[in-house]
Amino acid sequence: MFGLRYLRNAVTLTLNEATCNGCGMCVSVCPHGVFRMENRKAKVVDRDACMECGACARNCPSEAVTVKAGTGCAMAIIIGAIRGTEPSCGCSCDSD
Repeated sequence: MFGLRYLRNAVTLTLNEATCNGCGMCVSVCPHGVFRMENRKAKVVDRDACMECGACARNCPSEAVTVKAGTGCAMAIIIGAIRGTEPSCGCSCDSD
């Protein structure tokens, strides 16, 4: 999956390295390898690979990671355009 991009510079992902406790959950749950551990802290190494699924933020015990899940669901936008329907990727934002 490395190298996959959705929308460049449009991701809402943020990481507060000062708050990070170094647990590595973000590295474990990210399906696109956005994070890596470096000096016992998480680092964002490929921000544009983020698909904004929200797994990192939901699993971060120190709340160091934030992301608006679903904001950048480009695939949902594309499928909606093809089908002529509203974009829906099945994420939590679809029920709002």
